[in-house]
Amino acid sequence: MGSALVATALMAAACGSSGAQPSAPARPSAPSPAATTADGTGPAPSPSGDLARARVELETVATLEQPLAIAVRPSDPALYVAEKVGRVVALTGGAEPRIVLDLTGQVSLGSEQGLLGLAFSPDGTFLYVDFTDTNGDTHVTEFRFGDEGADVGSRREVLFVHQPFSNHNGGGLAFGPDGYLYVALGDGGSGGDPNDNGQSLSTLLGKILRISPRPSHGRPYGIPNDNPFVGKVGAKPEIWDYGLRNPWRFSFDRETGDLWIGDVGQSAYEEVDVEPAGSPGGLNFGWNLFEGTHPYGAAVDPAGFTMPVYEYIHDGGVCAVTGGYVYRGTEIPDLVGAYVFGDYCGGRLEAFEARGDRATGHRLLGPVVDGLASFGEDAQGELYVCGLSGEVFKLVPAGG
Repeated sequence: MGSALVATALMAAACGSSGAQPSAPARPSAPSPAATTADGTGPAPSPSGDLARARVELETVATLEQPLAIAVRPSDPALYVAEKVGRVVALTGGAEPRIVLDLTGQVSLGSEQGLLGLAFSPDGTFLYVDFTDTNGDTHVTEFRFGDEGADVGSRREVLFVHQPFSNHNGGGLAFGPDGYLYVALGDGGSGGDPNDNGQSLSTLLGKILRISPRPSHGRPYGIPNDNPFVGKVGAKPEIWDYGLRNPWRFSFDRETGDLWIGDVGQSAYEEVDVEPAGSPGGLNFGWNLFEGTHPYGAAVDPAGFTMPVYEYIHDGGVCAVTGGYVYRGTEIPDLVGAYVFGDYCGGRLEAFEARGDRATGHRLLGPVVDGLASFGEDAQGELYVCGLSGEVFKLVPAGG
């Protein structure tokens, strides 16, 4: 998930070419681009609650084997959870967890490896999973999905990425408001980005990709014509944003469409990045020239880089940011509009609000999760959190 500190903690807890896509996939209605603040620096805040008054507690939903990612399927009441060991399970009401996909034995189980992400297509027809195979390489794989779960006979590889080292695999998947699949990849691992992948447009590593995952023109996926590097010599056209070290969980604000990214730092700073809805992509978040807002190595002019909206230093037992969601549910009114996230080692649930390009009102929410590995959001906008120790929790109002 990040530096050597993160690897130790996790162990304790347990290329496409540039063929352009001729047409966009069927997509849900997208929110309008977010309004900007008066100075034009970023999205204006939506009406929100009083974060200073927000009080939450955790309600246990299930106990699983190293739960690591959560997704929902349209028009389906179940909550789908990826277990690091290679299974996807469905949680419905108080029923026993039901296995809907089993890849155990096919995934590598190093400290930052395994079944790392999942997402359903906007119409619920397909399940996409991101995992590292027994050689440690990344696969994004598609399965047709029905009432009984994933059809293993329909398995189709969408994307393969060779990983030079065992860490910094990213692994997050999400469909954006535009109907395209976004894929998070770390810089390839080791420490300090020895191959300078974060700043290189000739590799998919250290990036967030944007693709249409269905076959197109004889290829396993299509590339949107408006991706920022389509047609640029030497650049991978799948790239949406770059300069990332290990984007460990990203999400789209379901109200505004803004993209939020938790990017794990090297040894000193953790960061949260925001890309406003309506962005044309191509943002450079700075790694390995910057760690957070701080030059990593020689001094560099920050002009042209997108600095984090929030950063924190390694102090007090923290080690690696776990990106979360902007809360848009109804059960905790004072949390509405706040970004909820945490740190893997620290385990404390935290929140802040964004005002332009600044974080305001940061506070601890109270609960602590052992091995805080991931957040999830259900169809109503309520939030969940996974601990690698086994628990899946729902955030509920304290005393409710």
